[in-house]
Formats: sequence, structure tokens, C-alpha cells
Amino acid sequence: MELEVRHLRVLCAIADAGSLHKAARELGMTQPSLSTQLRRIEQLLGGRLFARDCTGSRPTPLGHAVVSRARPLVAELSAIVIETRSAAARAAGGPRLRVGATASRAVPGWLRRLRARVPTVEPSLQMDVSANALLRQVAEGRLDLAFVHEVEGSPLRVPNGLSVRILVEREPQFVTMAADHPAASRPEVRLADLAQDRWMVDATVDGEWDGVCRVLRAAGIEPDLLHGDYLTAYFLAAIGEVVTVSQPTSLPPRSDLAIRPLHGDPIGVRLLLAARTADELDLGFDELEGAYWEAARQAPAYQEWLAREAAGKAAHTPRAVDA
Repeated sequence: MELEVRHLRVLCAIADAGSLHKAARELGMTQPSLSTQLRRIEQLLGGRLFARDCTGSRPTPLGHAVVSRARPLVAELSAIVIETRSAAARAAGGPRLRVGATASRAVPGWLRRLRARVPTVEPSLQMDVSANALLRQVAEGRLDLAFVHEVEGSPLRVPNGLSVRILVEREPQFVTMAADHPAASRPEVRLADLAQDRWMVDATVDGEWDGVCRVLRAAGIEPDLLHGDYLTAYFLAAIGEVVTVSQPTSLPPRSDLAIRPLHGDPIGVRLLLAARTADELDLGFDELEGAYWEAARQAPAYQEWLAREAAGKAAHTPRAVDA
């Protein structure tokens, strides 16, 4: 076995992610296969590169030395790939618009608006729960635009050279629960009202598990979290087994569910659009903004929240005094 560029990418991914679980997800591998590959790389180089414990994986002194040499090599190869793919796309002729997104009700409206703005281009769509994975694909030239969510307290790793524009600086996250949950009768829910509930969170969504844990602990609640996708979470929430985080633009997918804001908006995300150039951002941003607020207008709980926010701001705005 000889050391290859893919091995260097693996080492950089583990160092960046801080754990084999997260690195495997970002690399599109299973954790056991990544562990096996890391052992082989360590055998090849003759020493341990990462110290692994319950908190994650940290580079050893040897690992630091290897990763510091690997980073510029991986970055240079990525630049070559991006430039080559861009040149090939220009030579092939014909416009393309490849968009990626994390889950959002704004996505269908965004595609519709993009088609209307540039009728000769049919946008392709790639959905992914990992915002970091989508950003990497934009940097590598595999996507032109990516609409992503950044969980508060868990910054995304934005590759060098990407242009980013903020769609919403802080979007509050709501909670979905059974319609007959005692807290569902109120217009907004306090975390204390959910202290005895289990939460179901998709740990593959970058930052979401850590974000919910932080918020619950800050409220004095020891998290009782289950890992699961949000479709499963909705089914379990409907029968009172769990509660789960929801985007405010979401609509209850069934009549036995209720979506409510959390008092004080303790969980927030930032919504971003990323591209390699400002021109590409200009192409997609207005359409995305229009689609997002169209989805917001269709969500009653979000509309009520926005109205309360607007009224609160108006009440605190000083009025001009006539002379």
C-alpha cells in the first residue's frame, strides 16, 4: 500500500470533523470502513495519527505534522479539479445550473422561479442533510449554488474562495408535538413545558444534535434525545412518544400534530446561499428570497410569530416628536 491523495483527504477530514463519525458522514463512508482505512494509513506511516476517546478524535503530534503537510497538497489538487471542470463546462457549451439544498419548503418555489427567470436552463437539484457536504461540492465545482442552514453555535466550514450571502440572519426553530400535548394549547411553548418529553433529532444534520443539547442544558434540562429522521419523528410525535425540532416554514404533515414557537426562540439557524462567484449568487438569490417568504406566508404559526415580532419592534421604535 502506498500513500495516496485520498488518504490525505481522509486525514484532513478527520482532523476537521473532530470525530470518525462526523468525518465518515462527510466523506460518504461508513464509520467502520473509515476506521479500517485509518488503521491502514497509520500502519503505513508507522505511528498513531489520532488519539480516540469518548469525546472524539484528536491529532497526535505525528498526526499534526502529517495533516499540516497534507492540507496544502489537498487544497492544490482541489483547485486543479475546480479549474479543469469549469474549463470543460465552458468548452462543452450550453448553460447549466446545478443547485443543492438542505431541507426547506422554499426549495420547490426556488426551482420554479429559477425556471421562470432563465427558461433555457433546467435546474438540477441535489438534496443533502449535510450543509458542509453541499458547500464542499460547490467549492469542488460539482454544484453551482447551495442553500444551506447553519445551526447557531455550530459554524459551518465554508471552503476558501466561496461567496456567501445571508438570506435570514436568524430563523427561529419551532417544535412539533402531538396535537393533544398539554403545551399545544398555548401560542408558544416554554422549554420547561417539555422537560419530561423525549426529543428526536436527526444527528446527521450538521450541528443539530449539539445545538439541541446545548439549549436544553442551558434551560436546566438533561437532554433525553433519540436519533431518527424527521419523517419517523413526526409519526412518533403524533402518538406522544417524542417532540421534535421544526423549521418555522413547516406545515403540520398530519392533523394530529401541532407546530408551535418556543418561548424566547432559544434555537436558531442562519440561512445562507453559497456559490463560487458573486455573479452566480446574483443569479439565484432574489428567486430564493421570494420563494422563502412565499413559504413563510403559507405557515400560520410563522405568520403569527412574524406579526408579534413586527409589533414588538414597532412598540420599541421611538416616535418623532413634533416641534
